[in-house]
Amino acid sequence: MAGSPATDWLEDFVPVGLAFTVEGEAWVYRAQLYLALNKPAGIECSRKPSHHPGVLTLFPHPFTERGLQPVGRLDHDTTGLLLLSDDGAFIHAQSSPKRHQDKTYVATVAEPATPALIAQLIGGVQLIDEPRPIAAVSARMLGEHEIEIVLTQGKYHQVKRMLAAAGNHCAALRREAIGGLTLADLDLPLGGWTYLSEAQQQSLRGG
Repeated sequence: MAGSPATDWLEDFVPVGLAFTVEGEAWVYRAQLYLALNKPAGIECSRKPSHHPGVLTLFPHPFTERGLQPVGRLDHDTTGLLLLSDDGAFIHAQSSPKRHQDKTYVATVAEPATPALIAQLIGGVQLIDEPRPIAAVSARMLGEHEIEIVLTQGKYHQVKRMLAAAGNHCAALRREAIGGLTLADLDLPLGGWTYLSEAQQQSLRGG
């Protein structure tokens, strides 16, 4: 019965849309977790962090028990949009190198941004240990020391390495969007998180 204490652990429940409380805390049943976080700096995207607090410390403890984990990683000093889930198939699909999903970053650069820098990023720069130059999908100047860069690859420290290869230095980095999912639309404060809607999940899946 709705609003009644559950005293029989063998009792059957219809889980879809089920709202319940545990020790006074309200919950809504979800078969899987699909979350978006506006990651702050100083947080490691790891279930077993080594030098900084782990990203799971930003979420309720029961989520950790369910196996929640980040979809890909952001460096500890990089802020912005991070997806998390406990759905292994979703995590694998989103993390696959074959995915080629646009990811939009805003970088603060140490030296003034120039049209030549933008041209290099779009034309491709050679990174150490890469067989051929790596190019941005697009790049544009937002200010004297700020650029937007869109990538499809997910290589280690890619934005920072590309800027270094182009003769500049990344002083700060923020991920603004993954595909059509943007921080601006989510309206999350630093450290804030939200459940993804069905429409947002389908958009990420390419549906």
